[in-house]
Amino acid sequence: MKNIVDMLKKSVTLNSNKCMFKEPNREVTYQEFDTEAKSIGTSIYAHIQNRNQPVVILIDKSISALSSMIGTLYSGNYYTILDVKMPVDRINLILDTLETKILITDKKNYKLAEKLNFSGNVLLYEDICDNEIDEKILNNVYRKMIDTDPAYILFTSGSTGMPKGTVVSHRGVISYATWVCETFDITEKTIFGNQTPFYFSMSVLDIFATLMSGATLYILPKMYFSFPAKLLNCLVENKINTIYWVPSALGIVANLRALDAILPVNIEKVLFAGEVMPTKILNYWRSKLPNAMYANLYGPTEVTDICTYYVVNREFNDDEALPIGNACNNCDVILLNERDEEAAIGEPGELCVRGSFLANGYYKQKEKTAEAFIQNPLQKNYPEVIYRTGDIVKYNSYGELMYLSRKDFQIKHMGYRIELGEIENAIFALEGIDSCACIYDEVHRWIVLFYQGKDLDDSMILTEAKKKLPNYMLPNKMMKIKRMPHNANGKIDRKALKALYKEEK
Repeated sequence: MKNIVDMLKKSVTLNSNKCMFKEPNREVTYQEFDTEAKSIGTSIYAHIQNRNQPVVILIDKSISALSSMIGTLYSGNYYTILDVKMPVDRINLILDTLETKILITDKKNYKLAEKLNFSGNVLLYEDICDNEIDEKILNNVYRKMIDTDPAYILFTSGSTGMPKGTVVSHRGVISYATWVCETFDITEKTIFGNQTPFYFSMSVLDIFATLMSGATLYILPKMYFSFPAKLLNCLVENKINTIYWVPSALGIVANLRALDAILPVNIEKVLFAGEVMPTKILNYWRSKLPNAMYANLYGPTEVTDICTYYVVNREFNDDEALPIGNACNNCDVILLNERDEEAAIGEPGELCVRGSFLANGYYKQKEKTAEAFIQNPLQKNYPEVIYRTGDIVKYNSYGELMYLSRKDFQIKHMGYRIELGEIENAIFALEGIDSCACIYDEVHRWIVLFYQGKDLDDSMILTEAKKKLPNYMLPNKMMKIKRMPHNANGKIDRKALKALYKEEK
């Protein structure tokens, strides 16, 4: 295979009439989806004959968005899918960066598209999804494509306020999807329950493992995660057997003990990534679905999605941290110390990644790319690029990687270097805590704890925390909140917590 189109063609041949994607009000077979994607690809080509151009998609998470994504690849171009809830100013920043000539939207989001600073061609999904297919054009485009061509750009927050566009190639997606299918036995019998938005790198696993294996993917509406009974009933009714969710989504079910009432017995694999998994949440799921396989996946957008993983193979106490395991097949990790030397066994170091999973860099940001995608300092004989993740890790006694913190998440407090994640892990294990997160007040030099839970107060938490943490790691200020804020990807929103703390002060 040289590109994602090859993946789809093979699966269409083997699974033509099988359900590929499903949502509450629509489902499509492999053949129907492929036909729709080709129609969209032909329509895009009619407006932009030069290959390797950006195409922006402004459609809610849906089958329509997926066929627009793959249609873009059929046309020889690459896509950026945007969050329709994103502020208009941020969308305009991304459009200015891309300088795209094509924007695909649908009738539902057309008014939003009209508000944007965009002077190119706006293609309406409803108008292009069943246009006549020109196989000759698509075949000519295909012949010129190579595996290092960009497949998509995902935009993440930049430290300067300017969104950073990570460019991921067809090769990166194929290498990653191959690893996923082989490692987790993803086949035509797999039925995914998709939680993550399509503009978030975690969705790459669901989407492209489906394309490669002939699986079925059910798109779970975001609203379902506010109503766990509705969510679990959907898993049961659709016989979903594989989920890949952020820990916060798994926590919504665990905190309400929803599995006590509705048990999705078809679940065989529970994969999670995106943030640290509180072991208490994992232990609840394992107690209710003990025969399922659980795996902790780790990786940033810049390595397509994941670079290390750990399949849970032993018991953990609620206050123990989970390993992030070892490198995926066809992917390698290096731990570098502050001198850019390989860290000694047991010594913390920055996790760096090499191999085909790596992104091409950041779109139109040469300096940022040069800072993060560097020559391997351990290899001086030929060019080899590695990606610096900015995450500090070390190996445990089992030879497994343990995540410690972000380089910028480690604080210096009372003369000690402290990982805020270690404090969160200890607090989360306490009885009655549903969620928690820490920030650091640099002015007052306070560790600030936000927590969510019933029948708890600050003094109770402090009393129990003293049994688990040294005095210098105890929170200096605690704030009980009704609901932990989450960002669009479902992860705890620490920027929102900092804003809330500023208001309270």
